[in-house]
Amino acid sequence: MCKLLARQDPRRFTQTSRSLRISGQSTSIRLETAFWEILDAIAAGEGMSVSRLVALLYDEAVDLHGEVANFASLLRTVCLIYLGERAEMAIRRHPPA
Repeated sequence: MCKLLARQDPRRFTQTSRSLRISGQSTSIRLETAFWEILDAIAAGEGMSVSRLVALLYDEAVDLHGEVANFASLLRTVCLIYLGERAEMAIRRHPPA
């Protein structure tokens, strides 16, 4: 057994709502704390607030797909893609022996 869950702070699994402004509208998004932590890191790396990052992601999704059926799911997927790309870059920089 990998014990990945056992090593985690249970608060990372707790859902947290944040109020944001997207396209001039106030909204609330509910995600697990672990996903908010990743979005915080992405935003910091891009030199912007999480609110700005989320608004840009929403606008990009609407531009590409015309609608966003489940924005919380889209944000979770963005986090997974971000982590996957970081892992790929780390492997390329330091390939296994």
